[in-house]
Amino acid sequence: MTVPTTIDPAAWLGNYLAGEDGDTDLARAMLGAFANVLMSAEASATCMAAYGERTDERVNSRNGYRDRKWDTRVGTVDLAVPKLREGNYYPDWLLTHRRRAEQALTTVVAQCYVEGVSTRRVDDLAKAMGIDGLSKSQVSRMAAELDGKVAEFRDRPLDAGPYRYLWIDALTQKVRESGRVVNVSVVVATAVNAEGRREIVGFDVVTTESTTSWTEFLRGLVERGLNGVELVISDAHGGIKNAIATVLSGAGWQRCRTHFMANLASRVPKKDWPMVAALVRSIFEQPDRDGTWNQLGEVIDKLTKAGFVDVADYVLDAAEDILAFAAFPVEHWPKIRSNNPQERLNKEIRRRTDVVGIFPNRAAVIRLVGALLAEQTDEWAISKRYMSLESLKTAHKAEASTAPPTVLEAASG
Repeated sequence: MTVPTTIDPAAWLGNYLAGEDGDTDLARAMLGAFANVLMSAEASATCMAAYGERTDERVNSRNGYRDRKWDTRVGTVDLAVPKLREGNYYPDWLLTHRRRAEQALTTVVAQCYVEGVSTRRVDDLAKAMGIDGLSKSQVSRMAAELDGKVAEFRDRPLDAGPYRYLWIDALTQKVRESGRVVNVSVVVATAVNAEGRREIVGFDVVTTESTTSWTEFLRGLVERGLNGVELVISDAHGGIKNAIATVLSGAGWQRCRTHFMANLASRVPKKDWPMVAALVRSIFEQPDRDGTWNQLGEVIDKLTKAGFVDVADYVLDAAEDILAFAAFPVEHWPKIRSNNPQERLNKEIRRRTDVVGIFPNRAAVIRLVGALLAEQTDEWAISKRYMSLESLKTAHKAEASTAPPTVLEAASG
């Protein structure tokens, strides 16, 4: 078997279309061909001569190839790793440093085997992930390495504070325990650090979203160094609110706008929702704090006159919670008045965990979700700042003040 050190794109594509490549997936075939060319070129550089070339500078020579399987997001790729007459050649850059998320997916598949999930279901799961040919020893090594990295991520000190804004939320996963399938909650906390970058500061798997579980979770974050929190953004779950009041007593609480609108929609007839939704959304579109509260009063008045008294009362009762963001710098409002960043993160987690369906145990949930979150934090660390450093310098909580008279008039009217 001979692998060239260069690729003629037209010739390669012609061979592929003619069926000479043997792989029916174009992306996988292209990836395999490119990887083989890179390894062959690196081996030639090690030998100081190209394959079959005669030169005085040669210090080693080829000795065939060994086949290796490479699991990627486009499926399992067959690699031809060059062998040398003297010494060893191994492409560490290709076969060792893999994305943690992909390692997590493969180890979860292996864990399913261990826990006795049917072979047919595990094969379907592996096929959905584009992976085949996982050996038990390979899986054991990957799981041990990945568990260590996830543990380091979960226990790392939170030393990039102050973390002025904190988003917390939970999503449900199915886990097999004691011979039955139960629901557990994966609780996740994301914050903006002193550099203006998002960072996943913690996650855990709990049985239920109770005050006790949320309190323990937040206390764990504080013990690891979480500090300077001025505003917590979440849904209106009672356990979350009680835990925030207990552990982060100096922080304000912003009710997630997205969740609030969903709750409000359940109280309005479907035919009237577009009008009501437009009115309520206008509250959040004002340019400053006074304009926001004044608009709230006007919306309450319009809803009351239109006959939506219960809806008006519901909005008024929630006013302080849904407009907590108005006490902070205006440039931060689009970021902090909803839980959208956390919702997008949850959507990405679900996209990957839905492949698994039912996890064999809680450790498998921590392994997969932890790897995804660690990988996401790494990406945020090198991406564009979520908030500018200049704006964060002014992100001190404003002095509390009495609501404008228009709000009180709307309440009495």
